[in-house]
Amino acid sequence: MQEREWRQRAEAAQVEHLERQIRTLREELDAKNRRFEIDGDQAVTVDGYGYRWSGPGTLEVGDRVLLPENYVSALRHGPGPFPGTVTELGTTYTGTLSAIISRAPATPRQTG
Repeated sequence: MQEREWRQRAEAAQVEHLERQIRTLREELDAKNRRFEIDGDQAVTVDGYGYRWSGPGTLEVGDRVLLPENYVSALRHGPGPFPGTVTELGTTYTGTLSAIISRAPATPRQTG
């Protein structure tokens, strides 16, 4: 009985160690591949996808923006631009990035 408990603890510790190593390696890879600027435009991640921003000022995490329609957004949100939230500064996406249309208009606070 004690041997089984010891083995389970050792295996759990090994799994935890490997998970920590994976996190560290992912962070190092991210740091090497993350781009913050592309041809003078700010690169950001919006809801998990890379975009570029050439508008006034810089965007920060949490900023709401309007994104151009794409195939998936047309199915999910209907035609036209759709809102998103900046979730990270920079992007690790290496393909062509779509441009953010504008900052999203402020939504009026509901009182109630």
